[in-house]
Amino acid sequence: MVFSSLMFLFCFLPAVILLYFAVPCKFKNMVLFISSLIFYAWGEPVYVVLMLFSTAVDYTHGRLVDKYKRSGEDKKARGAVISSVIINLALLCFFKYADFAVSTVNGIFGASIPALDLPLPIGISFYTFQTMSYTIDVYRGQAKVQKNIVSFGAYVSLFPQLIAGPIVRYQTVAEALNSRKTTADKFSEGVVRFVTGLGKKVLIANNIGLVWDSVSASDFSSLTVLEAWLGILAFTFQLYFDFSGYSDMAIGLGKIFGFEFPENFRHPYMSRSVTEFWRRWHISLGVWFREYLYIPLGGNRCSKAKWLRNIAIVWLLTGLWHGAGWNFIIWGAWFGLLLMIEKLFLLKYLQKLPAAVGRAYTFLLVVFSWVLFSIDKMPDAFKFFGAMFGSNHCGFANSDAVYMLLTNAVLFAVAVLGATELPLNISKKLLGKLSAKPVVSETVKALFIAVVTLLSVAYLVDSSFNPFLYFRF
Repeated sequence: MVFSSLMFLFCFLPAVILLYFAVPCKFKNMVLFISSLIFYAWGEPVYVVLMLFSTAVDYTHGRLVDKYKRSGEDKKARGAVISSVIINLALLCFFKYADFAVSTVNGIFGASIPALDLPLPIGISFYTFQTMSYTIDVYRGQAKVQKNIVSFGAYVSLFPQLIAGPIVRYQTVAEALNSRKTTADKFSEGVVRFVTGLGKKVLIANNIGLVWDSVSASDFSSLTVLEAWLGILAFTFQLYFDFSGYSDMAIGLGKIFGFEFPENFRHPYMSRSVTEFWRRWHISLGVWFREYLYIPLGGNRCSKAKWLRNIAIVWLLTGLWHGAGWNFIIWGAWFGLLLMIEKLFLLKYLQKLPAAVGRAYTFLLVVFSWVLFSIDKMPDAFKFFGAMFGSNHCGFANSDAVYMLLTNAVLFAVAVLGATELPLNISKKLLGKLSAKPVVSETVKALFIAVVTLLSVAYLVDSSFNPFLYFRF
């Protein structure tokens, strides 16, 4: 439960920070490694063993790759990389996709193979991708081998971004793992970023998510058009503020400990094309697939047929990465098809259109995609699409729909504005004007931190709420 996880984090984090800055530099990675294992074990006590196994496997394979590369035995080095990838993917597939495979076989052949019903280890999709990047980067010569298993373990298990990203490639933090420094400015930036993410998650995502909870619990065939659109728009903003809020918290904590994690979101709902959207949404996942799958397949430096094949492979696997279900595969195929169309001819026309038109086009296509993403049974998804366009003959609105709109109008307005660049631009201008008055500037930051933290904690204490949506991936 995230309620307990966040409250645990509030109690746990100050002690970790105090201990981290109290110990000598050579013990800082040990503090992060042990505290990360404790944090993960608090929510997944059994699967800590799985994480330690992944750590040991990839640490060993990294050493083997380095050894064989230095001795000129490239075939053996390549074999070590392949072995690492196979083991990581085997773990991911077993825990995440075994029951999906069983249900698919049962459905096709009328078999009755019993499901394993294994609980999904939290964050396994994220940390298996991270550990695979390590051995590949060492093989490519893009990162030096990590000979300290504690430092490598800190990378694998690093609790700020362990559970829901961003996906941090080893080469991004390789240098910082061995030597890093936290300045007062970086610490302050980290605190502000963490609190910003906390506010996005707790104050916006959780509250607007209640609208989607209400709509998704209804009979889709009885929804009015307004109810259906309010529901999926609520999910659209809930997912963004939930996931980007977690990423902000992770990036902020990274800064506090001296790391620079990659940005994961850049106002994606402001995109003027689907192509641009995927350069702004879950950036670290897009980079991972590009660097470790799309480019090795040939990218766009091949025939048009192979190029389209490469896009199809990447997006089918992107959909499957998000979940073991046909809705996720169709969701990935949807975006793959849209990207193909844009790259083949549509993008050049979109670039000539007014920005508002491009943004409306992209936003609507993304909203349609979230129907597939959020509803795991395809018949129900089609019913929901029917409700959105009135084909269920329930009318445009009723008193319940109007009440839902009026009581949540301010929340929707805050979500819409918060998803744009406006808040960031305002804060930059304000702090720019106050830069000549450092006391006033720091007072404003302190007030922001205090108000958002107090409101968030009050909400956590007073309410039950939905978990981080990406925890299940």
